[in-house]
Amino acid sequence: MHHRRKAAIFVAAIILGMPAAAQVAERNVSGIPTETQRRLAGSQDNETPWNVLGLLGLLGLLGVRRPSDNDGYTDDPI
Repeated sequence: MHHRRKAAIFVAAIILGMPAAAQVAERNVSGIPTETQRRLAGSQDNETPWNVLGLLGLLGLLGVRRPSDNDGYTDDPI
């Protein structure tokens, strides 16, 4: 059961970490593209490697947790 929970958290992190598609109008009223429109038109997807690296770093923090000394017969102290 514990492995299913980790898998569910991993899948949720991947899904929530995906960037939403930018919805930018082709041109504004004046016909001159804005700074954001120019940047998005000339950019490539350079953020994906950094997002994956950050996700791996966050998953690495799972190894820092202190293991529980609960034997299953008593409650963990708070």
